[in-house]
Amino acid sequence: MIPHTEITDKELKSLIRQRIILFGGNARLKIYGLLNCRSGKRMKKENRVFFSSADEAIENRYRPCGHCMPAEYRKWKTT
Repeated sequence: MIPHTEITDKELKSLIRQRIILFGGNARLKIYGLLNCRSGKRMKKENRVFFSSADEAIENRYRPCGHCMPAEYRKWKTT
């Protein structure tokens, strides 16, 4: 998990291009989703974190976003 406040924009873009960062999350709400999610783009920088995989987000006790990952969210909700 990489907090957005601890990485420069240049480093972030590089990690996304290299496909090291695949998901973004909200540290306050404990929700993760796709990098292009409208909900995720609106959050404050100090609340934003990045993950290399969905498994990493789940290990950190984050739940899937209901907007950009509806199938994963429904599966999470029933467990």
